[in-house]
Amino acid sequence: MKYLGGYPAALQSQAQQLLDQGRLGPMLAQKYPAAHGVRNDRALYDYVMALKAEYLRSSDPLGKVCFDGKLQVVAHALGTHTAVSRVQGSKLKAKREIRVASLFRDGPAQFLRMIAVHELAHIREKAHDKAFYSLCTHMEPAYHQLEFDVRLYLTHLDGGGAPLWAAPGAGTAGVLLT
Repeated sequence: MKYLGGYPAALQSQAQQLLDQGRLGPMLAQKYPAAHGVRNDRALYDYVMALKAEYLRSSDPLGKVCFDGKLQVVAHALGTHTAVSRVQGSKLKAKREIRVASLFRDGPAQFLRMIAVHELAHIREKAHDKAFYSLCTHMEPAYHQLEFDVRLYLTHLDGGGAPLWAAPGAGTAGVLLT
């Protein structure tokens, strides 16, 4: 239950019970029945930039947004936000990047939105504090529930469960794998 470590023991116990009974994956699949349509880095960039334009217009620009197959979900959570600073003449310029774990290339739109919102919130708030989570819930009111469900999905995968969503165009039109 490494993905649920910060949650109460009662919730962890319920998740373990669902996992042991083979019901955790089906429960998530029923709650989130379809995969999102963001298939490549360009589409991800456009998706994140639309969220940024809606909620963080005056914030620093993003230089890159991409899916990253090298991200280890445990070590870097679900995505990363970095700022690379370079000196150009007498100015210090920062290039901001958001990288989303490739695991979420195939998943429901709600999971992708939660991860994008989380990484965008780091543009304004560096630490995971009250202001950070307030900004996350401003951009996505169901943020906390979605984060918990993403952690349940990671627990399902870690417990040996198969990925639940097919990629659009993979012969299943973006519906559930069963």
